[in-house]
Amino acid sequence: MAHVKSIGIAALPLLFICLWPYALQAELRIWNDSSGKYQIEATFLRYEKGDVYLKKTDGQEIALRITKLGPAEQKWVRERLRNPVSTASAQPGEDWPAWRGPHGNSIAGGAAAPTEWDNVKNVVWKVPIPGRGHSSPVIVGDHLYLTQADERNGEQAVVCYGLRDGQEVWRRVTNSEGGFPEKIHSKNSHATPTVACVGDRLFVTFNHHDKVELTALDRATGEIRWQKDAGPFAPEQYEFGYAPSPMVHGDLVYVASEFEQGFLAAFRQSDGKEVWRQPRTSTSYSTPIVARVAGRDQLLLSGQLKISAYDPKTGKPLWTSEGPSKATCGTLVWEDDLVFASGGFPESQTMAVKADGSGEVVWANREKCYEQSMVVHNGYLYAFNDNGIALCWNAKTGEEMWKNRLGGPVSASPVIGGEHLYFTNERGSVYVVKTNPKKFERVAENRLGAETFATPTIHQGRIYHRYSERQGDVLQEYLICIAAE
Repeated sequence: MAHVKSIGIAALPLLFICLWPYALQAELRIWNDSSGKYQIEATFLRYEKGDVYLKKTDGQEIALRITKLGPAEQKWVRERLRNPVSTASAQPGEDWPAWRGPHGNSIAGGAAAPTEWDNVKNVVWKVPIPGRGHSSPVIVGDHLYLTQADERNGEQAVVCYGLRDGQEVWRRVTNSEGGFPEKIHSKNSHATPTVACVGDRLFVTFNHHDKVELTALDRATGEIRWQKDAGPFAPEQYEFGYAPSPMVHGDLVYVASEFEQGFLAAFRQSDGKEVWRQPRTSTSYSTPIVARVAGRDQLLLSGQLKISAYDPKTGKPLWTSEGPSKATCGTLVWEDDLVFASGGFPESQTMAVKADGSGEVVWANREKCYEQSMVVHNGYLYAFNDNGIALCWNAKTGEEMWKNRLGGPVSASPVIGGEHLYFTNERGSVYVVKTNPKKFERVAENRLGAETFATPTIHQGRIYHRYSERQGDVLQEYLICIAAE
């Protein structure tokens, strides 16, 4: 390789933002400037408001105006913005700031996580959790955030733990007056939504007193910055409880509440002011997500026999297509110009649709992933269906690559760490499978207590999981950190 000269960009400011960046698949390449005199070897990170963000081989991040790049480099960036890769892995050191991680796809980067553990082997720490909840761990900096609900005391809270030792740093009760719904599904909890983080703020939603309460907290101290009634949640037909996580994008936080008089709404992160609202009038439980797909930002949500896309800034409907079922719980996944969904109730279907507004259904089958989401990686869609069967399809064609029974029932979503898929069932079994579309390769089966409903988080080679152990007639929840120490 020719000698790489440094572009004169030291004076350009870096833009550090704890947002959901549109990061594409990492690729180390040579970048030329517009004059053709200078080169730099770097990895593309993201494109924001005319700036191309690169990471040099020494780890330094730099920002360049796209117009300062050579014609070939400008073309390379624009082609990838038109056809972004959704399978970008979390980069080493990158936070896991919300449900499904920094890129919304449950793909972890960095060091490989352990594939085997027991009660002692590879267990770094394990701490008891008061109350119950099905939310996933969120990691920002040196801290982990988790929601909990205590039915006995009528409290719903966010708890901050130290990442190094699992010790509690602070605990903030956001609701101490009970008001929990009288009936919820046996597989649900009163603390199912996962925390979302932007900068120094945490956002959390809890259902109580027939409403969804949205709270913004200070990430460092847990102090409540603002709190508001986001809207009602009082289903009459299906009293299964509340599930969607709050999601963040730009300067907005999104809240879904789907029942007979439900809604999808966006609120300003700074003060909670409502920016837009759309009606959602059929019971469903999926979390909305913003994706850069088919050349534009789209807020995607399934349910109501549809897959729906909205403009994230205005809430204006962009398109709808046929959906997998009336009720869904999983978060939509995407790659290139395709969106993938599965459900549900009462229908059982997995499908791929074009995200270009045509409404075209590219392929469909009768498999059912109701509560859990799927994951797409390098052109292949992976799933762990309700019956505990692991599946792999060609994402573009729907061709079944392999199918193998592991064990169910299933509520947690699969996560990819390195070359492995981690499938967790409700009975505490965690199966590790190779991300090999050509053949099914089971690596290991591990145990985590008596019940496991939450989706794990994989961060910097460590697995963070919440689960329950039975102590007599009582289920005690734990938070565990697993790593090859």
